[in-house]
Amino acid sequence: MSGGWPWLALGLLGAYHGVNPAMGWLFAVALGLQERSRAAVLRALPAIALGHEASVGLVVALVAAAGALIDPGALRIAAALVLLLFGAFRLARPRAHFRWVGMRITPWELAVWSFLMSTAHGAGLMLVPVLLGMAPPAPEDPLAHDFPGLNPATATVVEDAAAVVLHTLAMLASMAAVALVVYEKVGLAVLRTAWLNLDVVWAVALVSAGVVTLFS
Repeated sequence: MSGGWPWLALGLLGAYHGVNPAMGWLFAVALGLQERSRAAVLRALPAIALGHEASVGLVVALVAAAGALIDPGALRIAAALVLLLFGAFRLARPRAHFRWVGMRITPWELAVWSFLMSTAHGAGLMLVPVLLGMAPPAPEDPLAHDFPGLNPATATVVEDAAAVVLHTLAMLASMAAVALVVYEKVGLAVLRTAWLNLDVVWAVALVSAGVVTLFS
């Protein structure tokens, strides 16, 4: 990966996803309040993170596969158009969420819910501009020194996997912090008076990322 900015961007995007209540901390807090247990909040978080990681990992795999088959310039234009169109859809339909689960769910069902929500919000799509800016590991890249026997294709897979793990860990850390603060100190009542529509912020960010990807 050229430079450290892509790793920083992946971490910041993960932290943003963790702060976004639609990505799961609000669900975790509601489960904790329902059971009157901090442990219930903490139990919900790994399943939510797992579903999010699966959604993001799917996008990363698709981008990697497309990169091996499509001209880089055409891939960048296609990615930009997807971001623009999906961002416009999120602006037009900000409340288009999956609503097939209740509050009594298993960890597996919670992970599936998180996967669907992350996919519906285009969480993995926001990583596409960062992924497109990642160069294959060069000989001087630390990854090449750590894994000298890897060919470029395998090294890229390892790097992509590391990107997904970093993003998910940042998401889990920020989600846990917000969930515990809200559960312990704030309570859900504050959301009635202090609420930022992160769905709109996210939709605008998707459109902006599409514009940057298209003209970068």
